[in-house]
Amino acid sequence: MKHVLFLFVSFILSTTLFGQSKPAYVIYNSKGKKVSFKKLLKKADQSNVILFGELHDNPIAHWLQLELTKALDKNNDLVLGAEMFEKDNQDELNDYLSGKIDGKALDSLARLWVNYWTDYAPLVDYAKEHEIQFIATNIPRRFANSVYKNGGFGALDVLSDEEKSWVAPLPVPYDSSLSTYQDILVMMGDHGSPDLVKAQAIKDATMGHSIAQYISDSSTFIHFNGAFHSNYYQGILWYLNQYSNSVNACTISTVSQSDIKKLDKEHKGKADFIICVDEDMTSTY
Repeated sequence: MKHVLFLFVSFILSTTLFGQSKPAYVIYNSKGKKVSFKKLLKKADQSNVILFGELHDNPIAHWLQLELTKALDKNNDLVLGAEMFEKDNQDELNDYLSGKIDGKALDSLARLWVNYWTDYAPLVDYAKEHEIQFIATNIPRRFANSVYKNGGFGALDVLSDEEKSWVAPLPVPYDSSLSTYQDILVMMGDHGSPDLVKAQAIKDATMGHSIAQYISDSSTFIHFNGAFHSNYYQGILWYLNQYSNSVNACTISTVSQSDIKKLDKEHKGKADFIICVDEDMTSTY
């Protein structure tokens, strides 16, 4: 049943693209010009890091993540990674990839997202079938929550050495003036705080540091994350550039609009490529 959603999306795409009257999505470049998937693939093929920013409940983004992975796997040595796996679950993920445990055991032992089976299992299973590394890149959520609730980055000082291995090296660099971090304060209003922004930053830092450990001229790292974590070349990418001077990145964002014939001004510049999806597209959860 876990692949039913993808079959449904494929059916929708085939029927809409056949008529060309109402496509399910359009790909734009950073300036808002329509481009093909082939154009996106060419840029990704020339990069050593791809940050694929998704809307977590958007089936088009998840389908294209799998399609991009398959396409790049033809000519590249891939490493996959995702925000959706926390670093202290790497052993469980490795055991699943190696066949030591099955999906039911993974579900019991690891903290899987509620939409894992529909949206991320196809990527993990592809990695398993093709013997591709899949890296858990994110900080354990409880540590990020502690940053928010217990006074900022200093809350991490009490972690054990093992626990600190699941976090970006301390102290972490930090720039509160980045526009995406400022946007958090605006969006959250009275509920926003500097420590809330730091909780976001420690996630970005940990994901960036995790990716940096695998950067190589001979491999391509595809990272799947919420679009907010890499929009405007900030977040993960900002940290990735702090931890490596060999980054050649391709960034992708996902947005939704009522009319996808033209990219709204507010979405221009979010990434090298913006996948614009009809807002009426079915959500995965």
